[in-house]
Amino acid sequence: MDDKKHKNEWIETAKAVIITVIIAFILQSFVLSTSIVEGESMEPTLKSGNRIIFNKVVYLWGSPERGDVVIIEQGKKNYVKRIIALPEETIEIRNHVIYINNQPIDQNYLPDQYVNRTSNYGPITVPEKSYFVMGDNRGISKDSRNGLGFIEEENIIGRSEIIIYPFNDWARTK
Repeated sequence: MDDKKHKNEWIETAKAVIITVIIAFILQSFVLSTSIVEGESMEPTLKSGNRIIFNKVVYLWGSPERGDVVIIEQGKKNYVKRIIALPEETIEIRNHVIYINNQPIDQNYLPDQYVNRTSNYGPITVPEKSYFVMGDNRGISKDSRNGLGFIEEENIIGRSEIIIYPFNDWARTK
């Protein structure tokens, strides 16, 4: 009788492990995934080498919003950038201030030293179903101003949620 009980315990444990692996696979494939930040273009928000968890389903029910830190898929490379202007908005940068439809936007997520690296740009209108993105480290970022261009909605594959590595940087992405 003990052998049968022991065998049943192993079967139950194996089932639990298999179900856990399947759930983890589904979550990573369709809900949450991880990405490693490469480069300094998102400093001080994200540092090179940070590992982040990003939400893949958030935009199934809504659209990206200004200020979201998003993962962009372009070819074989992914970029992490911040959404600055939404579809059909006009963006202009004058004297380190970003204007959307002639109204200055708040950049309270950035220290002044990074805001002051924002050079003049525009005015330019974002096409329908596209977004204007920038890195937080404005002086060195490859973004919509200088290489990435406007980002089509289907190329935004998720929103950054949490920095998980290194452990001393653990925090929600702001």
